[in-house]
Amino acid sequence: MEENIKKKLDLKTYFHTTKGRQLVTLICFSFVPLLLLIVFTYYPFVQMVGFSFFKMKYIGAKEFVGWKNFVKVFSEPEYFSSLKLSFFYMAGSLLQLAIALYLATILSFKVKGGNVFKGFMFFPFLINGIAVGFIFKFFFTRGFVFDTVLGWCGFDLENLPYWLRDQSINNWSLVGTSVWRYFGQNMVLFIGAIMSVDANLYEAAMLDGCNRFQQFIHIILPNIRTVLVLNVILSITGSLSAFEPPYVITSGANGTATYFVKMHEVAHTSQKVGQASAMAVVLLVIIIFATVLQKLFFKYAFKNVEDDSYSAKRRNRRRRAF
Repeated sequence: MEENIKKKLDLKTYFHTTKGRQLVTLICFSFVPLLLLIVFTYYPFVQMVGFSFFKMKYIGAKEFVGWKNFVKVFSEPEYFSSLKLSFFYMAGSLLQLAIALYLATILSFKVKGGNVFKGFMFFPFLINGIAVGFIFKFFFTRGFVFDTVLGWCGFDLENLPYWLRDQSINNWSLVGTSVWRYFGQNMVLFIGAIMSVDANLYEAAMLDGCNRFQQFIHIILPNIRTVLVLNVILSITGSLSAFEPPYVITSGANGTATYFVKMHEVAHTSQKVGQASAMAVVLLVIIIFATVLQKLFFKYAFKNVEDDSYSAKRRNRRRRAF
């Protein structure tokens, strides 16, 4: 009894100390976010994984089918073809990153009108995705903005393709809308990372006779690798879950239905909840696998770049001199 009373007194004394109050505050402030995260994220995810093994609708009886829903994702053309469209958006995301990194490298240094240009390039990211979809829906419509501009440049309207109907080019048209919208965000992140690099490294490199490309390879690239990896991961995962451009502009017609559009159709139009849940689980596994591959790739790619970076060379010189 006396030991229990002493323990209680020790606990009361502890909670009156600074560390005890900090612990109580931490628990109180963490409880609500963790509760919301569990209720609205982890619990629905577990339920979705469970639904993926059943043939079911939102209302009514459900039938256990095992792995059949997962097999259909890869065996039936309507599901697998929509998954293959992600490669279009993946290629577009790599182009988007290349453009963003190129412009960020230029705009990180003193350029006339650079701030105005940054604002114009970042503005599309601020526009709502639905609004962007409606803008490009009229932009690519036959005889409208894009065809008119090409007509001014000397192209014959009769020889131009239907940008949203021709299946050889309509997906590239939709990819272009995503590149236009998101490359400004990547550019701003790259600019922030590049401007955080020590300016003394550029001055020392110029004294040693390094040109701009060599400065980019040996100074900029190794120092912004964290932001570069982050942008690549966000771009690749975003390309796998592309939804707004094909849904708003074409409604998934003419072979433009991406995996997310098809999942939306299966879940809400056909009400095949089990099949849609299996599609969502497959997408999650693909995203995790792609993220791991990217991290491994950049880990080995930047290993050599970091060792060959200009700052590393300068450190080695100082060590030898010392």
